Amino acid sequence: MARVVFSTWRGEFIDNRGKPQEEWVESQYKLPEQYEAGRNAKAFIGWDGFAIFDESVDVVRLGTEYAATYQKYSEACGRCAPGRWGGRILYDLMDKIARGEGEVSDLEHLKEVSRTMMETSKCEIGRTVPKPLLDMMEHYESAFMELIEQKKKSPHYDLEEIDYIAKVTAPCMDACPTHVDIPAYIEGVRDLRYDDSLKATRQTMPLAHTCGRVCPHPCEDECRRANLDEPISIMELKRIGADYETDHGYEWLHPVPPKPKTDKRVAIVGAGPAGLTAAYYLGVEGIQCDVYEELPVLGGEVAVGVPQYRMPIEKYNKDIELCRSVGTNFITNTKVDADMLRKFDKEYDATLLAFGTRLSKKVRAKNEREDMPGYWGAINFLDCINLWEKYRIPIPQEVRDQQMLDKEYVDLTGKTVVCVGGGFTSMDVVRCSVRANADKVIMLYRRDEKTIIRNTTYEEYHEAVEEGVEFIFHSAVEEIIEDEKGRLKALKCNRFELVPDPDGGRPQLVKIEGADFIIECDYLIPAVSQSADLGLLPEEWELELTSWNTLKTNGRDYMTSRKGLFAAGDCEYGPMTIVNAVGQAKRAASVISRFVHTGEITLTDEEIMEDHLRKLRVYDKSEKVTGWLPGLPRQVSEKLSVEERKDNNREVNLGFTQEEAIAEAERCMRCYYIAMTAV
Repeated sequence: MARVVFSTWRGEFIDNRGKPQEEWVESQYKLPEQYEAGRNAKAFIGWDGFAIFDESVDVVRLGTEYAATYQKYSEACGRCAPGRWGGRILYDLMDKIARGEGEVSDLEHLKEVSRTMMETSKCEIGRTVPKPLLDMMEHYESAFMELIEQKKKSPHYDLEEIDYIAKVTAPCMDACPTHVDIPAYIEGVRDLRYDDSLKATRQTMPLAHTCGRVCPHPCEDECRRANLDEPISIMELKRIGADYETDHGYEWLHPVPPKPKTDKRVAIVGAGPAGLTAAYYLGVEGIQCDVYEELPVLGGEVAVGVPQYRMPIEKYNKDIELCRSVGTNFITNTKVDADMLRKFDKEYDATLLAFGTRLSKKVRAKNEREDMPGYWGAINFLDCINLWEKYRIPIPQEVRDQQMLDKEYVDLTGKTVVCVGGGFTSMDVVRCSVRANADKVIMLYRRDEKTIIRNTTYEEYHEAVEEGVEFIFHSAVEEIIEDEKGRLKALKCNRFELVPDPDGGRPQLVKIEGADFIIECDYLIPAVSQSADLGLLPEEWELELTSWNTLKTNGRDYMTSRKGLFAAGDCEYGPMTIVNAVGQAKRAASVISRFVHTGEITLTDEEIMEDHLRKLRVYDKSEKVTGWLPGLPRQVSEKLSVEERKDNNREVNLGFTQEEAIAEAERCMRCYYIAMTAV
């Protein structure tokens, strides 16, 4: 909700002009009436209308500044005449009226050009920019006519105290936690300019190999193409530029040339996606980063948790080497403790905590003991699998002893494995178990198939089904049964059913009496969630924590309750996706890059606008998309067949051919929009 003087945003019509404030109607949308703490916005204008928060706003100047922003964009694009020349005409006529030299005919010409652009421009930015201008000319016509008739400048034409802050976005960019310029990298693929594609990605995402393979692609959930037929295969197009760079042995394509090194130093705890991302962008800014990693290898959970068949280590290592290329210093086999953090606090200009959540949570069953042979936490299980498969590091002897393993790698021949969970970690566990030659693999999940697909991806779930994983939904472990030697023998499980809430709320899971069942198995692998080990935090710092026992920040600048100590990734939020960790770390690095020089916590206008637009939501699921030919099929990349993949760790998804990539990129509608706030 927002208090507005006037609004036409997304079809609403609110006109509070001349009314007592107690009679004002509020907007139903989260419009940015407060730009940032201590700075109120005066107006907002964007692709679907405009809103006035302050009655003193110069509407004509607002429209002129909006047209000026588009005119600069259209000159750079130049892909269609209506967009390019229309943009020039819009600005010229708006500015002519604003400076007091306009005619009535100019107003009519503006309306005509605006309608033509909306009908004939090739992409959404050209089609949508005229919308709020037409709204202004209709509902604030008197403001335009006054300037025309009296031949005077608009009230704020020469006023420099007001900032007009613009941001180019798109529904997919808004949904991406790292705000990657997705239409730009897709355009690079379409035009066979893979260098441009990769540079567009790396503006905000250094792990292009990785997030081109194992991203849950929330961008595709908010792709406008889905309103027409099917979303663009955004994730798979991302890997093409990165693969092209490394497969051809080119030098690193940095989005901007790295700056010379300064005397500023930052300590980073954790070399997973968050730590790597922060180190890269700080390194680009000339800030020396020392990254401390507990594991013997770099990459965090993507290295030791995500299987080789999903994320080949040789590709991930390319992303890691990119981060090293800006001068990052990595220190492995180093578990940071409280004494080291105290030392960092004195010796570095800032510290970023970017460690993961590597403690497996329990399933809360009776007789659940971590030391029981056959009870194997998901994190340790995946460590053992992947350290061998990727680095040939054998299983530690203490794990071999507890889990009754006679080889230096995980061999589950003849064994039955039960995993409890419903996310990416549990999916990795069951599919790795198949490849470790388990006789039978079962996943127990409290909810349904639809939810497990939403938690992971459609592809991941169906590939697991194809490989023989048995899913038992609406079920949970009540008790762990052990044999006479104290080894796990079987599981007593409950069945549940969804009972509708009579008040219309979320259906509740209710146990079905008499429906319990027994599963005989050799291993139970809990993958319900993970938690962070916060034992490294000095007690006297009294850092604020969340109710989830993670480090508390405001979710915008990622500084903890201690000045100079930042947190990003799993340790800040809890178990999250790779792209979320990257997005948090990119923002944290940006804030730190200024903090180490000024001692102040600030966000850029770009970042402030990103946050406002995410609250507002750029994607409109109910929008009826017109002007595009529906029915162009979404390309599907080749996958290894079940027989080719289920007994090895070869990469399953082979990616697009060049022809498939171009065909898929051509489906993109380039849904750029411009938003602007007057402050």
